[in-house]
Amino acid sequence: MATRDSYPAGTPNWVDVSVDDVAAASAFYQALFGWDPVPTEVDGEVIYTNFHLDGATVAGLGSKMGPPMPDAWTVYVATDDVGATLEAATAAGGRVVAGPMDVPDDKGTFGLFVDPNGAFCGLWKAGSHIGAERVNEPGTFVWNELATTDAPSSVEFYSAVFGWGDSSGNGTGAVFTDPDGREICGAHAAGDGEPPFWSVWFAVDDCDATVARVQELGGSVLVEPNDMGFGRGAVVAAPGGAVFG
Repeated sequence: MATRDSYPAGTPNWVDVSVDDVAAASAFYQALFGWDPVPTEVDGEVIYTNFHLDGATVAGLGSKMGPPMPDAWTVYVATDDVGATLEAATAAGGRVVAGPMDVPDDKGTFGLFVDPNGAFCGLWKAGSHIGAERVNEPGTFVWNELATTDAPSSVEFYSAVFGWGDSSGNGTGAVFTDPDGREICGAHAAGDGEPPFWSVWFAVDDCDATVARVQELGGSVLVEPNDMGFGRGAVVAAPGGAVFG
């Protein structure tokens, strides 16, 4: 389904990127995906940007909070109770980083935790901001993938926190499913030098052309375009270092 007006609990529902240079990152994604930046300002300072595609909200951008770290995308999962989900994450061996935090104007409630293997994961309880209003079509997020150093423990953890199953049938990765058996995101064993993290994958009309455009805009290629089981894909990084597929 491309157009969304709600998400069941346990479903990835939002992605945003934290950056050092908001203006440069906004220009990069606007040029790459055709997104229109819609900034929210407080006292003349941009505190967050929602990207729109054909009038629908599809992703977000903000400046970094906390200690210095690389530019990075964050995946958020829908929940009906951020506090209870953070408690579940803690009980399963994770660590709370932020939240529950209500976003002004009743937009929703935010949370962030780190799983036992070190990957950050966000939580979003929808208010007036449901998350992404369009998904699974060019210029929107289509998949989220966890790189993990221990797939079996990741499956155990996310099953305890979100009730996810695993339809992969192997211990080296996972295809996470919701309680109805629908595939919603995945996991793979982290490669050499790959940290534990949740990556965001965006649908495009032409993978090779999009990768070439990333390079034209000052980004870099980490995995060249290649034919995968689900289609043709690549892994790239924006000029600030944020990695995405």
